[in-house]
Amino acid sequence: MDPYDIEDTSDWLGTPTELETCRQFLLMLENEVQELTSQLRKARQDVFGLVQMHADVSKERDKLRADFNRARTDALEAQRQAIDIQIKSSSELMSKDRVISELYATVVSLTGVEPFTQIPKQ
Repeated sequence: MDPYDIEDTSDWLGTPTELETCRQFLLMLENEVQELTSQLRKARQDVFGLVQMHADVSKERDKLRADFNRARTDALEAQRQAIDIQIKSSSELMSKDRVISELYATVVSLTGVEPFTQIPKQ
């Protein structure tokens, strides 16, 4: 194709020059860079907020974990005390039963009467 056959449009009204096209493209790139910078700033703020939230939640988790461990220790101590009381009361009951059995045997041997089967006459 002959270059003279191509229509020259450079002098038409409204057709941008190469310099105007470059300037327009530059402005579009500047706007895009500004928008991306704004989005990056917001993303950094969001990340900082998330990091701060994580730190706060981690502190609360550690506090709750310590409270839980303290409560578990208290519960185990209370359970140990309850077992000690139960053992003590069981041993006291057993020794009282033994004393009662010995006294019962003594009453039967001395009187010849079983006290729980005889009702005294009035």
